[in-house]
Amino acid sequence: MDEGGTPLLPDSLIYQIFLSLGPADVLAAGLVCRQWQAVSRDEFLWREQFYRYYQVARDVPRHPAATSWYDEFRRLYDTVPCVEVQTLQEHTDQVLHLSFSHSGCQFASCSKDCTVKIWNNDLTISLLHSADMRPYNWSYTQFSQFNQDDSLLLASGVFLGPHNSSSGEIAVISLDNFALLSRVRNKPYDVFGCWLTETSLISGNLHRIGDITSCSVLWLNNAFQDVESENVNVVKRLFKIQNLNASTIRTVMVADCGRFDSPDLLLDAGAPPGRIFDLGSDGEGDEEAAGPVLVRAKEGLRRPLDGLLDTRAQPQLAERALETKVAELLAQGRTKPPERSAAGAQSKLLIFTTGCLTYSPHQIGIKQILPHQMTTAGPVLGEGRGSDAFFDALDHVIDVHGHIIGMGLSPDNRYLYVNSRAWPSGSVVADPMQPPPIAEEIDLLVFDLKTMREVKRALRAHRAYTPNDECFFIFLDVSRDFVASGAEDRHGYIWDRHYNICLAKLRHQDVVNSVVFSPQEQELLLTASDDATIKAWRSPRTVRIHQAPRPRPRPFFSWFASQRR
Repeated sequence: MDEGGTPLLPDSLIYQIFLSLGPADVLAAGLVCRQWQAVSRDEFLWREQFYRYYQVARDVPRHPAATSWYDEFRRLYDTVPCVEVQTLQEHTDQVLHLSFSHSGCQFASCSKDCTVKIWNNDLTISLLHSADMRPYNWSYTQFSQFNQDDSLLLASGVFLGPHNSSSGEIAVISLDNFALLSRVRNKPYDVFGCWLTETSLISGNLHRIGDITSCSVLWLNNAFQDVESENVNVVKRLFKIQNLNASTIRTVMVADCGRFDSPDLLLDAGAPPGRIFDLGSDGEGDEEAAGPVLVRAKEGLRRPLDGLLDTRAQPQLAERALETKVAELLAQGRTKPPERSAAGAQSKLLIFTTGCLTYSPHQIGIKQILPHQMTTAGPVLGEGRGSDAFFDALDHVIDVHGHIIGMGLSPDNRYLYVNSRAWPSGSVVADPMQPPPIAEEIDLLVFDLKTMREVKRALRAHRAYTPNDECFFIFLDVSRDFVASGAEDRHGYIWDRHYNICLAKLRHQDVVNSVVFSPQEQELLLTASDDATIKAWRSPRTVRIHQAPRPRPRPFFSWFASQRR
């Protein structure tokens, strides 16, 4: 300012100077005077700062809920849970999975030390209960999930046995007194299991039919299996699905279709042309509607079949291709088509990993669960189906052309996020026991379960190194604005769902197996690792709030309080 209070520099020149500064310098310069303060909050200035600092593509618009570019910059900078605030070391072996209660007051952890631990989520996290599952012949615990009203905990584990054993079990634990209420067999163990209603859960079983052919049966189980009446069902078969080429159903989860029309965040900006994978249509041209992905999958299966009459083909490979062909022929006419829900009926989607070309999970199967199927009442063991309807057909199939190592739903259940390690482009599976090599870089794919299309572009940053036959699940989680995942590179990762950018890397000493946001506070994230620790991470904003000194009472209030004694 000159002596008369007139600015010496015009706003336009200050604006051009501020464009060459970083965000911190712009804020510091804004403290010099009122003119600089006003320019430092200019919307166009912070738009440029935002795209430059976060390296967001210019064609991606601002978050629909944002009120200004300055506030949006602060949101990504200040509300991401990237500050380590506590390390829990009560587990004695690798921590494999974490799950929060819906209230956010508690969370559970599973570990190779064969315990399920339940924790109080206070400002300082504390251990509430530890359940040792070794007396039940478990080798380790691997997964847990709270039911909708947080009264029961589903815990999934792996049985002791040979290295190639695939048997597991699901236990239901009361959260009132931590009593073990029921136990359900689960095969293969990486079906994990999940809640369908507040008192019923889904488990799996596997029946071998041939060398590389089997069928998976998904069961609905009552959590309380001490019913007195022998006329009350405690278990009912949901679906029976054919498996080809050594594939099996794994990793079941349930999405509530009733929440699709009010998503927390609509992901439609900057989406590439989506893949169509609706296999439930009744008209002709289904293969064309299914897109090139399904055609590629069928071609990969047809090539070994074409070699059946070739005398140069390997005998074992020819036998496997013949077994698959015979299984397909036997299933024709004996597969029950998908049921259609009545208008207005509140159905749910059963989602799981599967495959059609090889044992490694490379497809996502989707099956609608109708209201009348959500109870154990009614016919048992499939008594209600006709004698010819031996298998159930899937409603939809997603082929990701890679090895699926993780899945998670958005809080509104509309979007499915998938960790996948891609196969080489153009690769064809000739032998179901020899899947293609998989990439070290993990692709985090996003699918809209309402439109049944892929949306957004794959999120990338995290990596994995184990080969096909040693791959393990890396759990991810989704909050309103963020998505997080573990990785084998000793880090957890956080991305913004709208802008598709990586915002934070969270350091551990070993593989990060699982991440989970608090459902009530997305600025709190937990990570679990092979280093046997659980780490709690909070945003810089909440750390400042919790560390701020409490204000001392003013003298007037001190005097006023003393006069009332």
